[in-house]
Amino acid sequence: MSILVQSNTKVLVQGITGSFGAKHAQLSLDYGTRIVAGVTPGKGGQQFEHNGHKVPIFDTVADAVRETGATASAVFVPPPFAADAILEGADAGLTLVVAITEGIPVNDMIRVKRAMEGKSTRLVGPNCPGVVTPGEGRDSQGGCRIGIAPGYIHKKGHIGVVSRSGTLTYEAVFQLTARGVGQSTCVGIGGDPVNGTSHLDVIRMFMADPDTHGIIMIGEIGGSAEEEAAEWIARNGTKPVAGFIAGATAPPGRRMGHAGAIVSGGKGTAKAKIDAFRMAGIGISPTPSDMAATLLKMM
Repeated sequence: MSILVQSNTKVLVQGITGSFGAKHAQLSLDYGTRIVAGVTPGKGGQQFEHNGHKVPIFDTVADAVRETGATASAVFVPPPFAADAILEGADAGLTLVVAITEGIPVNDMIRVKRAMEGKSTRLVGPNCPGVVTPGEGRDSQGGCRIGIAPGYIHKKGHIGVVSRSGTLTYEAVFQLTARGVGQSTCVGIGGDPVNGTSHLDVIRMFMADPDTHGIIMIGEIGGSAEEEAAEWIARNGTKPVAGFIAGATAPPGRRMGHAGAIVSGGKGTAKAKIDAFRMAGIGISPTPSDMAATLLKMM
């Protein structure tokens, strides 16, 4: 079992003919992901070929869904057009849209959030590394990789990882795998101020997943999503959770890498988030290098 995606999930890639989308479509195919379609307006009828795979390209997401039965997409569309690409996926009835694109204007994402209210499509991202459900074996065949995460560091198992930071997601996964501990699903939710899926959303899914036995939750300064997740865990948590908050030494008022990683008005500080974790019984990792060790000690 896993969350969001499984080995049989049919995936389409929006922007598959661009250099970035093409590269990661190739890596996902190598990982074993069932990429069944690409979408690039004006290039319908062409094929994306890689290592014996022939992926049909469509002009629209609706066409791709109708012809292939795809239920999830990865968005590698440039920032000015990415919001419309997300909404195209939702309008086509996709279950999951994973927006990798960085730099989507905040006003565009506010429009997306409003337009997606009441729809059944879940958005992960934008500005995120994506979602990985590891498969079996060294090459993880049978897994599902949507996005840009390095698939080879993952191992199938029972630990869920959720993070705002792509790099720290990879670090937590690598630490677990190096200890012989696998992951159920790894979700990078992105660091933008307006995103689709929160820490709390993912934590709820992990808590409900019988094959997830422990969770690593990685946050950073800015916003209140980590505190909201901690409050829910304090009331409803049934599995061990270890946490790390990045940005403890960041100066107030300065954006640190992610558009949402900014402390203003005394809110969103690392101390407030760490205190919330501690009150919820979440294990506090003192440094990034201790994330896996902190969880495994709790377990």
